[in-house]
Amino acid sequence: MANPRRVVIDNQRLSPIINLLKKPQAFPILLSFFLFLTWISLRLQHSSHVSSSSSHPKSTLNSHPDLKVFDDDDKVNLIRFGLASLSPARKDERGWLLDPVILARDSQLKGGAASCVSIHVGEIRPGGLRGNHRHHTCNETFVIWGAKTRFRLENHEVDKGYAEVLIGEDEVAVAVSPSGTAHALVNVDPVRSTFFIGCQDYIQNNSSTSDYKVWNDL
Repeated sequence: MANPRRVVIDNQRLSPIINLLKKPQAFPILLSFFLFLTWISLRLQHSSHVSSSSSHPKSTLNSHPDLKVFDDDDKVNLIRFGLASLSPARKDERGWLLDPVILARDSQLKGGAASCVSIHVGEIRPGGLRGNHRHHTCNETFVIWGAKTRFRLENHEVDKGYAEVLIGEDEVAVAVSPSGTAHALVNVDPVRSTFFIGCQDYIQNNSSTSDYKVWNDL
């Protein structure tokens, strides 16, 4: 059985709080209190998210967790994904399928083709080279796969004036080359052929709008 004396003491302790809650000014006080608690909760969640992000190297894109991003990929405007992984470009058991313009845009690659007004599909045999030129009137988006391939893109923020990455034979890469930016694809695979699609948003009618043999070491 409850002690009557204890009940009376507890009621006396709570009565100031109960009286305060009955007053009209109690609502803004309570509202401010709950807003303060909400702010603290959001700050704790944000701190936890930042800590988690900073503890992992830059290896994936948040929008597509299976897309691989290596240190220099952002310097050559490129994303890649493995053929064995379930990625945004892999639709079913038949293999991968993608729209290069949409995938580049959704992956926040800047300067790619706005649409495929002109498109070309090609092969680069082992030791072969494509590109090593600069278009001044179109943006271009590439899909590259099939073999170990070196992709080079002009980048004046890099000391050499360009950046380059190696695409694995088990990867598919999407890269963009903005208008006025030189690019080159080199097959460095001893056996396999590189395959690529080039999508341009303007038709190149003559060679006067392009620069050729940009790099002498290729």
